[in-house]
Amino acid sequence: MSRPTLRVALFTGNYNYTRDGATQALNRLVDYLQDVAGAKVRVYAPTTPEPAIEPNGEIISIPSIGLPGRPEYRLGLGLTPAARQDVVRFAPDVVHLSTPDVLGFQAQRLARQLGLPVVASLHTRFETYLDYYGLGWLGPLVEARLNTFYRQCDYVLAPSHPIADELARNGMAGRARVWSRGVDRELFDPARRDARWRRAQGLGDDDVVVLFFGRVVLEKGLAQFADAVDRLRARRPNVRALVVGDGPARPWLAQRLPHAVFTGQLSGAALARAVASADVLLNPSVTEAFGNVNVEAMASGVPVVCADVVNSRLIVDHGSTGLLCPPGDAAAYAAAIESLIADPGRRLGMGLAARMASARFSWSAALQSVVDVYREALADRPGVAA
Repeated sequence: MSRPTLRVALFTGNYNYTRDGATQALNRLVDYLQDVAGAKVRVYAPTTPEPAIEPNGEIISIPSIGLPGRPEYRLGLGLTPAARQDVVRFAPDVVHLSTPDVLGFQAQRLARQLGLPVVASLHTRFETYLDYYGLGWLGPLVEARLNTFYRQCDYVLAPSHPIADELARNGMAGRARVWSRGVDRELFDPARRDARWRRAQGLGDDDVVVLFFGRVVLEKGLAQFADAVDRLRARRPNVRALVVGDGPARPWLAQRLPHAVFTGQLSGAALARAVASADVLLNPSVTEAFGNVNVEAMASGVPVVCADVVNSRLIVDHGSTGLLCPPGDAAAYAAAIESLIADPGRRLGMGLAARMASARFSWSAALQSVVDVYREALADRPGVAA
């Protein structure tokens, strides 16, 4: 007899309306589940008439509102009766939750009512965002709510072993697993470096291009990025900032760095060309759960200078593929980049080493690990796809 088809109901707060690491990882997962694992997937999420990406799979739109102060993100208002009935008709084998919001908690309760295993994936360190918006006092309350959410799941997928260990210490011992991330090394490739493209952006052949890559939001360390660039330019006027991405803090950063080049949101080959055409990535963010931009820059042959935090430490080999600096220390970031400017041979060698090291981040292996956890969650439940 043939193995029954695995059916997955995925609930998420963002699947098509904003391009970020979590959205892209979930879309890759759905694509893998359908095309490689042969699963049926239904996604329940807030949507927008003008998606930021072309989403994979079938989406059931959940009513939502824009977040106050951050309208580019939407808050799902929860499961409607029609959505609940749709879940029941779809008859999933496993429920996957990616956001600990109202929709996530309601989907969690519905899964329990239906006797379904629940797998959650952690994509964002929400508790680390609060200080950037003057809400640090909410930290203990947010952390307690997050712990409650994850403790009520059968398994939690963390992007790294240290975060999985942290989850285990917070009451999820034996239930935390690792879902790492991968990189498309055919897309992100040093061969995409383009001198003519640089010149078209107003970047000279002798300019040292320092890249910011990702959502242009305060919690990505924009203040430290700007301060580090200012310090560098005071000593080396040929340093230029290249900002690839978009977001609500772009006007602030454009005013802060009037000499920077802003490309806006890019994707595909255009994105890969821009990344490969930089000379060093500066990533001062301390809020990442994984750090996709680090791996994509490395695959592009671009050395990484970033905050010395857990997720970066697992990706960047200090002194070999990049340089790790004390978090929040703009002077240290500037000094690290200046050391690479002063030694072009070291910078080029570090880029080559980064390219080689990126090979260990395989999307197929990472995505299969999620399927394996689904199977693990189903193993003791007879009559479903295990």
